[in-house]
Order: sequence, then structure tokens, then C-alpha cells
Amino acid sequence: MKLAISSPSFCKNKVLVKEISDLKNIKKIKFNLEGLKLAGENLIGFLEDCDVWLVGTELVNEEVLTACPNIKLISKYGVGLDNIDFELCEKMGVKINYAQGVNAQSVAELALGNILSLTHNSYITSHLLKQGIWEKSGGVQLFNKTIGIIGVGHVGKKLIKLLQPFECKFLVNDVLDNTQEQQDFYKTIGAESCELNNLLAESDIVSIHAPLNNLTRNLIAEPELKLMKKSSFLINTARGLIINQQDLKKHLKNNLIAGAAVDVYESEPCEDLEFLSLPNLLCTPHIAGNTLEAVEAMGRAAIDGLEIREREKIKNGINKKY
Repeated sequence: MKLAISSPSFCKNKVLVKEISDLKNIKKIKFNLEGLKLAGENLIGFLEDCDVWLVGTELVNEEVLTACPNIKLISKYGVGLDNIDFELCEKMGVKINYAQGVNAQSVAELALGNILSLTHNSYITSHLLKQGIWEKSGGVQLFNKTIGIIGVGHVGKKLIKLLQPFECKFLVNDVLDNTQEQQDFYKTIGAESCELNNLLAESDIVSIHAPLNNLTRNLIAEPELKLMKKSSFLINTARGLIINQQDLKKHLKNNLIAGAAVDVYESEPCEDLEFLSLPNLLCTPHIAGNTLEAVEAMGRAAIDGLEIREREKIKNGINKKY
């Protein structure tokens, strides 16, 4: 096996690099040690002569796979899958291994932190205090507020559980709302499934945890933002392109909603300094799933996806469930 690891995040983690380097049956490992964001010809050159690819956010598309016919197995580092053309991979006989939910706790915790920071006005008043402005405006309590959750998968469920001590009312919207599993979960926590427009209009806080796909791209734009209360907050730790960033900027600049917290952007790194400098925007550089524990969990899931460690454990007489 000749393995290429294109993810800079994986390659800079010494624990993960050691664990994968210690594995047997890998003839060659190429690490992206320079931390480059590989694309196009640079990515193709990096994958040359390799038959297995551990991919992060790099695009798995026709240009790359056509130029790299030796690639037959791809293991995903991270939980976002919008960079992979699954239909093309199936057509070209490329197997994709991935794990879901391994960083859910990390993402849910940041979402909760952002919700508390926005409602209690700690972010804005801290920023003012650093400028010598003593503004004693404590915001509102989170207790008993109405929370709208868009996308109730691994992260959405984790966030709801974290919020339960605050005795919030939950409005939920997910493409799987009609499945028995979702209905059972909603019944257990007392959540109300509703149409997106109703969720936006009635919620004090809206938190997005949906994947990026054709259904969710530009899901929240001018018409949807107009439905929200002026006192409401919008949280996005999912994917930037789910929200129309320019429309959100307009609504924040004109105080049409109270504030927002975003960890993801329409393009990354985000270079819209006017957007980032808005006083009612709490912004972070795509760190929600990047806690120490989450990075290692995602890395180990990707290593398992190479189907090497499991084979070694079977050979050594160890329980094959990793």
C-alpha cells in the first residue's frame, strides 16, 4: 500500500502521524508536511503513484480521480462529505470509507458556548471593555427560550441534550423528521417538528447543524432572515454556504436580528473584513470540530478507514471491533 495524506491538520498532529507511521503493510506514506491547501495540479502531483488517499477537505472530483487512476480507496478525515463526488467514485470503482459523529460533542459544545455568549452579551461587552468602555448590558437568560435546531443529526442531538438543563422549548427541522427514529427522539425530549419558516419566525435562537448539499445550499437567505425576530440570534457551525453571507451581513449591519455566531464561511479563510468586524457577529476560524479530542478521534477513524489496523488486530487475535 502506498498512502498519501493530503490533510494539513492530520499531518501536523504528532500523535496521529506516529500512530499511522507505526502501522505495518504500508510501503510508503506521503505527508503534506508543508501545510499546503492542495488543489488541481498540485494535488494530483502529490497523489502520484499512491493507491490509497487519506483526504481532508480537498476536492475528490473528476479532474483528480481521472489523473490518479491508481487511487482505489479513500478514507475521510473529518465528518463533512460535501467535497467528495460519491457518484463519480462509485462509477470509477473507488471505495470511500468515512465515519460520522466523531466530533459531534466538540461542535455542540462550541454552539452552546456561542449561544450563551450571545444571549448574555459577554462577547460584545468584553470587546467594548477592551476599548475602555464600561457597558453594563447583561443581555437575556437562556433559560426557557425557544431554540430552533436545523439539522437534527449527531451534532443537533448533542446540542439539544446540552441545552436540556435550561428547560428550553425545541423546534426542529430535518429531512428525516418523518422517520420513526427521529419521531421517537423528539418525543423523548419534547421537541416539536415544524416547517422551516415557522421555526425561523418563532425561535429566539436558531442553530444550524445540517450537511451542505443541494437541499441546504443557500437555505438561509434574505427571505428566511426576514422571518426572524429582531431579538433573535443565528448560530452556524455547519457549513458556510448554507447561509447567504451577504444577506446575513446586511441583516446584522441594520440590526434586523440581534446577532450571529459563525464558525464557517462561504469561502475559507474568510477575507470579508467588513463582515468579520461587525460588532454583533461572533466569529471563529472553523474551530468547532478541532478540539484536541475531536481531532484525534477523527484521525483514528480515518486510520481505521484504511482497513489496515482492523486487519492487524484480527491477525493478532484481538477483537476486530475497534
